[in-house]
Amino acid sequence: MNEDFGSDFLTIEDEEGNTYELEVLGTFERYDQEYMAALPADMDETDPDFGIILLRVEEENGEEVYASIDDDDELNAVYETYMQLLEEEDEESED
Repeated sequence: MNEDFGSDFLTIEDEEGNTYELEVLGTFERYDQEYMAALPADMDETDPDFGIILLRVEEENGEEVYASIDDDDELNAVYETYMQLLEEEDEESED
């Protein structure tokens, strides 16, 4: 995960045509699969639904697409991986 150049924003559209703007926190790999961590860009931090969004990055017809993680075991494992990466980055910044 690299934040050398500030925040990146991404607009995604769901199957129902709703669009969402996300602030991309970073991408990372877990077992040869790429994932993205993001926050809702247009949501108040005090909103009870505010939180990290984890998406699977897939390739479809040569383009990146972002898929929700529907399997609870996969989601929990990806979340744990992301939290470990954050912890490692925090430790590195303290050194």
